[in-house]
Amino acid sequence: MSSIEREIGHDEYDPVGTLALIGLYFLLLVVLWTFTYFVEFLGGDLTVVGTLL
Repeated sequence: MSSIEREIGHDEYDPVGTLALIGLYFLLLVVLWTFTYFVEFLGGDLTVVGTLL
């Protein structure tokens, strides 16, 4: 069994997947914060239970 190692230099490293995950988490955080803001502080249209009660 051959052990081949390839060293990646700083200029060749392209962390696109990591950047995509960070962007996705940030977007999720903003959406959840907005939802929480409307539910808790404004009492506006967005509700967890609904307006039929």
